[in-house]
Amino acid sequence: MGNQLDRITHLSYSELPTGDPSGIEKDELRVGVAYFFSDEEEDLDERGQPDKYCVKGSSSPAQESPTRHHHAPPQLVLSETQFSAFRGQECIFSKVSGDSQTGDLSVCPASSLPALCKPGDLLELLYLGPSDHPPPPPQWAVYVGNAQIIHLHQGQIRQDSLYEAAAGNVGRVVSSWYRFRPLGAELVVQNACSHLGLKSHEICWTNSESFAAWCRFGKREFKTGGELQPPSGTPSQQQYYLKIHLADNKGHTVRFQNLEDLIREKRRIDASGKLRVIQELAIVEEDDSKE
Repeated sequence: MGNQLDRITHLSYSELPTGDPSGIEKDELRVGVAYFFSDEEEDLDERGQPDKYCVKGSSSPAQESPTRHHHAPPQLVLSETQFSAFRGQECIFSKVSGDSQTGDLSVCPASSLPALCKPGDLLELLYLGPSDHPPPPPQWAVYVGNAQIIHLHQGQIRQDSLYEAAAGNVGRVVSSWYRFRPLGAELVVQNACSHLGLKSHEICWTNSESFAAWCRFGKREFKTGGELQPPSGTPSQQQYYLKIHLADNKGHTVRFQNLEDLIREKRRIDASGKLRVIQELAIVEEDDSKE
């Protein structure tokens, strides 16, 4: 996958890159490395194929239906792993409670989301099922108005009703988690609509998050093989770091050669659950102490 596994250490936050919204660290970046090997598959179900190049039920990409909810929806705070991601020393992603730019990490019933977002926003949908069944990775989608979403699901880019796609689940607006400059709302919706109906062999994104983020930010790094390649024989100077925030001011950082692999591992950890991540890190530390 193009990742480099270096020495493993247990560091405090003071020794790791921070989630400063400015994205710039003045001190040298020092990281401890842990790595988890896994494959990821999107959760599957069967729905019909959407019409191509349109937003069903909407006459304009930027047109939204009237607000359905007049009261604040119920919210739930999850016990989940928190992350920061860096390209070099620049913070490009933050999912950290208390971060003023990230905002509130609480979730609400998916049926409440249309009242909280606007066309061009990114949504994260989560399945809260029995604790003895590992949940699927979070499903990311582009909200296009009138309670409709466009997302990469079951190897196809499709349009679904938010109420049907996330029935019984929870979600949140995650438009501010990535720190790239967003495109205009109409262009975000256009990016999503123009790929409706594409299937696995035509798709250049490995998961729903990469597709949704590309629609909003237009960065080629979200596509498979989208990283700029160095001249032949020259080692890549681009480095990505995923910082896993733990309790007691501790954390672990994983290094990657491309954004695609970083997102893949972040989503695997999300689906694993916080307790399992802590257990995996403990095993890594134990193995390292024996060397």
